[in-house]
Amino acid sequence: MNKKVSEIDLPDSIFCIKVFPDLLHQYIRYQGAKNRQGSHKTKSRSEISGRAKKPFAQKGTGNARQGSSKAPHFRGGGIAFGPVVRDHSIKLNKKEKKLALKCAFSAKHKKNEIIILKDISLNKPKTKILNTKFKKFNFDSAIFIQNKDEINKNFILASSNIPKVDHILTEGLNVRDMLSHQKIFITKNAIQNIEKKLIWEVLNIKKLIFL
Repeated sequence: MNKKVSEIDLPDSIFCIKVFPDLLHQYIRYQGAKNRQGSHKTKSRSEISGRAKKPFAQKGTGNARQGSSKAPHFRGGGIAFGPVVRDHSIKLNKKEKKLALKCAFSAKHKKNEIIILKDISLNKPKTKILNTKFKKFNFDSAIFIQNKDEINKNFILASSNIPKVDHILTEGLNVRDMLSHQKIFITKNAIQNIEKKLIWEVLNIKKLIFL
């Protein structure tokens, strides 16, 4: 997993574009808002069970006049301006999403934090073997991007015991996962799928492929 075997041409329009931090921030906000459940709810005065009868006479009791015991200032009354069930998602155009993904790849590429692998596989689900290989790359956290047909169960099982190591498929590419990990490992075949997903021109940028 750390031996140079060949070279690959990476698309310039993805890995070497100008990075827009504001767009990356906007995408992360969009992603976080979309994941919110939005099921919070409190009862207003009209939804509280009970009588709507006037609690006491208008005059003669010495108390301030009241029209209903369901009012927010009464114990057991409704909540004023409480949260309601709603959709928290915000809008982000397709072009903005694609550009944000390209910016994320470019930002990582400029820091030399992208490593291309021939494949991701292990003969045995042994965490010790995988840890030995990982030490040579010297990272605190990493994410592996691969195609659906490249999933190796032994590798998934071995890496599940290693903290801050995650996996995503090319179909699930997102800015938040890429920026929250120090290193990004991408398989050679996944690069082709990413090209199809983001639609770009292939220009010559040499990047080492590690086995």
